[in-house]
Amino acid sequence: QVQLVESGGGSVHAGGSLRLSCVATKGMLSRYSMGWFRRTPGKEREFVASISRNGDNTYYADSVKGRFTISRDNALNTVYLQMNGLKPEDSAVYYCPATINNPRYATAYFLWDYWGQGTQVTVSS
Repeated sequence: QVQLVESGGGSVHAGGSLRLSCVATKGMLSRYSMGWFRRTPGKEREFVASISRNGDNTYYADSVKGRFTISRDNALNTVYLQMNGLKPEDSAVYYCPATINNPRYATAYFLWDYWGQGTQVTVSS
């Protein structure tokens, strides 16, 4: 089992950048593939990005490809999401879940096992 805490959210103008962090306060992050999802009011959680346990493989939603970068530091028990070129439609609560599944195919929220509480990102035009 792993407990996850996200941070780094905030309010920025369109075109700005934010770096989200997700630290495992309990358990070893290296045992899991990690991801970032986001949710807006009235919608289900949407896949953003994922990364394999050793960090060699990363996957992105088409909507963020080329703008967002997922990375991890297993020694620090932390995963990151660097978000550049932010758009108003990126506004959401961002979550970093963990899974034992292959992250390449885990784009549906129900394939992820552990979730943090989320961090709010607001992008104004």
